[in-house]
Amino acid sequence: MDYKSSLIQDGNPMENLEKQLICPICLEMFTKPVVILPCQHNLCRKCANDIFQAANPYWTGRGSSVSMSGGRFRCPTCRHEVIMDRHGVYGLQRNLLVENIIDIYKQECSSRPLQKGSHPMCKEHEDEKINIYCLTCEVPTCSMCKVFGVHKACEVAPLQSVFQGQKIELNNCISMLVAGNDRVQTIITQLEDSCRVTKENSHQVKEELSQKFDMLYAILDEKKSELLQRITQEQEEKLSFIEALIQQYQEQLDKSTKLVETAIQSLDEPGGATFLLTAKQLIKSIVEASKGCQLGKTEQGFENMDFFTLNLEHIADALRAIDFGTGKGGGGATCLFACLIPGNQHPSH
Repeated sequence: MDYKSSLIQDGNPMENLEKQLICPICLEMFTKPVVILPCQHNLCRKCANDIFQAANPYWTGRGSSVSMSGGRFRCPTCRHEVIMDRHGVYGLQRNLLVENIIDIYKQECSSRPLQKGSHPMCKEHEDEKINIYCLTCEVPTCSMCKVFGVHKACEVAPLQSVFQGQKIELNNCISMLVAGNDRVQTIITQLEDSCRVTKENSHQVKEELSQKFDMLYAILDEKKSELLQRITQEQEEKLSFIEALIQQYQEQLDKSTKLVETAIQSLDEPGGATFLLTAKQLIKSIVEASKGCQLGKTEQGFENMDFFTLNLEHIADALRAIDFGTGKGGGGATCLFACLIPGNQHPSH
């Protein structure tokens, strides 16, 4: 704690020093013993014990014969979590420096004359200090107001007794609020954990979903390749048959063309004897060529490939029905897998 720099900046060193020595729990000057937390903030040990007890209601306390593992609470200044051992707040180190500064401050204050205005004065009686508390109106006032003023008929009490009572009440409220803050922090931590787990689970199911769709794509590609191969095979068989027929007819055509040329040349022969030597055999060959050679033909609709048509409406419906869970979507996905597995789907003839 840098007291020196704070005092230099303030025009009233003693007033600023007093601000540095205020406990954040009781809002009063530290009461010895003063303990220092691991986060370097200070508390009255009594105040530290109050918030520790509020945060750990089942802790048995110092001197118990039951061995405890300690507890935890949060620093009211910075919210740092302080973890205690079995000694509780009595295991915290005392801040002797702050205690010595408190002693010096009190000695300095006691040696100085009371400045005018350092004690609240009554607004109705300017020379009277506020020294009693009106229980009826719930306001601090002076003795003159009780004897002669507006609080003449009211019930009053010594200022110090009300002061101590309200300090205790405020201290209890602070302890309750600190404990409530700890519970809120616990809920925040749980919600943060829930957020993290939700993200992790979402990532996992996304990966699983992607893998399943990748498997669908692979099945579709495999089935597509298989069906295309079957079409290609049928195409090649038909084309091979047709090309063979073309070759046969071409050979027949070539043979007939040569036979026609031979016959024409024979007709041009002027000698009857020479013509007759070959004419009979030539005529026989032409007759046989014109009616005796029967080559194969293609049947009607031989070129048709319509029997490779697929009806994919039921698969499209199954794709649209894919959904999470085991209901309608699950059944659609099962049907889809069954349809896509090789061997389960056949072309419609």
